[in-house]
Amino acid sequence: MADPVAQSPFVSSSFSSGQPQLGGCGGAGSASCAVHELLFWRDVRKTGIVFGASLLLLLSLATLSAVSVVAHLALALLSVTISLRVYKAVVQAVQKSEEGHPFRAYLDLDLTLSPETFQAHATAVALHLNQALRLLLRLFLVEDLVDSLKLALAMWLLTYVGAIFNGITLLILAELLAFTLPPLYEKYKVQIDHYVGIARHQIKDLVAKIQAKLPGLAKKKPE
Repeated sequence: MADPVAQSPFVSSSFSSGQPQLGGCGGAGSASCAVHELLFWRDVRKTGIVFGASLLLLLSLATLSAVSVVAHLALALLSVTISLRVYKAVVQAVQKSEEGHPFRAYLDLDLTLSPETFQAHATAVALHLNQALRLLLRLFLVEDLVDSLKLALAMWLLTYVGAIFNGITLLILAELLAFTLPPLYEKYKVQIDHYVGIARHQIKDLVAKIQAKLPGLAKKKPE
């Protein structure tokens, strides 16, 4: 099994020759497939609702404090549920019916988190945290000079990005790209893969030349 750390863009100094697999969820879990279906607009109505609601939330956070956004969302939800509850109560009183609580089906849902489920999620989180810690140690303690230099370059570029955009603005841009780039990639997959392959080949050659000319940058071959 491949080392998960080695799959990071900062870990390998060379690039895989395989084509990017952005168009399908393959053998991924149901959650990954659900995200894939949303990003590729398989169900336009569902994707539109998710995209619109999340974008509205981010725009609200950009103009209001998080406390105000949470309070307004809670008030809006309570306004709907209380109004429906009172309306149903009045209708039942007038019609003398026995329909019961309008949200009874949801109140009876079993939302209990079993110890097994909690343990499974905790194990998965711990695995990802351990992988992240290993990666951070490798990068900041310069196990491989090229990888650490790539991280330093990325952080240096982020200082300029941070001077222009704040965190919420970056999240808004990321969401817009997440919901627009996958359909575009699916439509122009052949052309994009062609140019990406050319760029990867050129970068791979450039890194190889730098490693060959500068002593101490070449990676040691595994024994």
